[in-house]
Amino acid sequence: MQALPIFFNIKNRLCVVIGGGDVALRKITLLLKAQADVTVIATEICHELQDLVSAKKIKYVKENFKQNQLQGSCLIVAATDDAKINEAVSIAAKAQNIPVNVVDAPDLCTFTMGSIIDRSPVVIAVSSEGNAPILARYIRTKIETMLPASYGRIAAIAGEFRDAVKVKFPTTQARRRFWEDVLQGPMVERVLAGQEQAARELLQDLIDDKDTAASKGEVYLVGGGPGDPDLLTFRALRLMQQCDVCVYDKLVSPEVMELVRRDAELIYVGKERDQHTMPQEEINELLAKLALQGKRVLRLKGGDPFIFGRGGEEIETLMERGVPFQVVPGITAANGVSSYAGIPLTHRDYAQACLFVTGHLKAKEDSKEVVIDLDWVAMSRPNQTVVIYMGLVGLKEICEKLIAHGVSANMPAAVVQQGTTQKQKVVAATLADLAEKVVVAEMKPPCLTIIGEVVKLREKLNWFNVN
Repeated sequence: MQALPIFFNIKNRLCVVIGGGDVALRKITLLLKAQADVTVIATEICHELQDLVSAKKIKYVKENFKQNQLQGSCLIVAATDDAKINEAVSIAAKAQNIPVNVVDAPDLCTFTMGSIIDRSPVVIAVSSEGNAPILARYIRTKIETMLPASYGRIAAIAGEFRDAVKVKFPTTQARRRFWEDVLQGPMVERVLAGQEQAARELLQDLIDDKDTAASKGEVYLVGGGPGDPDLLTFRALRLMQQCDVCVYDKLVSPEVMELVRRDAELIYVGKERDQHTMPQEEINELLAKLALQGKRVLRLKGGDPFIFGRGGEEIETLMERGVPFQVVPGITAANGVSSYAGIPLTHRDYAQACLFVTGHLKAKEDSKEVVIDLDWVAMSRPNQTVVIYMGLVGLKEICEKLIAHGVSANMPAAVVQQGTTQKQKVVAATLADLAEKVVVAEMKPPCLTIIGEVVKLREKLNWFNVN
């Protein structure tokens, strides 16, 4: 290690920046985030810096650089495009024992600025000691994906209770043990779910030795997306990695299931046509029961839990039982599958609205006959796209009903099987012949049907070609 990593408090202290271009702007933006008192010295400045001057966020001295301009400052940045001026600034700063950073000239610096991950009050800086700044930024990006944005709020809440913890646990070892338990427990999840007051109450209970709230489990209602694991949210992946039990359904792809914590208990509750492994009411009760046993329960659903996923019914039961939960949205099939099939759901020239419906077959009252009961008038309106979930079995009837309600038999339509995955298969046709072509292609669930003029664009916009 050739440089000592430190965090320098410059709040309300004078920092001088020499230079008024885009490079200076980037450094000044960083200094302002640290609440420094910034003065810029340059013969001219860019428009963005002028805006900061007008807003009285920085001071501007319109002069050439002079050594006496550095007096009283705690930090100097040289960011001009003139190597001689930058060197002069470095020499002058060093002579006055003021830390100096010269952009893109590590030999002239007494300090460098790392690539920063800002989760204030948690701040991480990555440095290559000036040798490979692009590599430092690359490493920062990797860390960014692993560190939720709300970690700063965890630190802030922990800070609120710091004195109380000191009183309760007089030794350093005892405090360390307490915080280690807290940071691996449900308090963190409360914060990450945006339930900050609940997190404070739980933390207070832990300090008061009340363990009832701490021992209660939690349910994570997570959208697993349409199939491609790269489409998971950061939060979904994090919760999948820390669950004790995973309750999952048929529409969750094997690739997504591979990312669930290896030693988690897996409970399959998938539903297929005429084959319900577990009725919905029993699933609701199962989630509550597992959480009340103190387990972290991942309820993993294909797509989004609130779009034909019955997530609302599940959390109603959890609320009735007093079970903590959080909901993580997922990319619903309509968005993900249509994108991977090259079919935009809306388009200025073809569709100004989009309608999501489910194509389940339902039994007629007092009859064994099954029908599809949909709002055919709404589905037949022009200038819109209709997306049908779970409509493969009744596809022939759906097409016939739409034509009977005035939709052109030549209306473009498509069925996409296992969209977003390497097994994606697309059949594009018209309403008149779509059902027949789907039978010939031996399409099988899970499938999504898209009807509308936007399907015309598939041939032009088809970017996801599966080999």
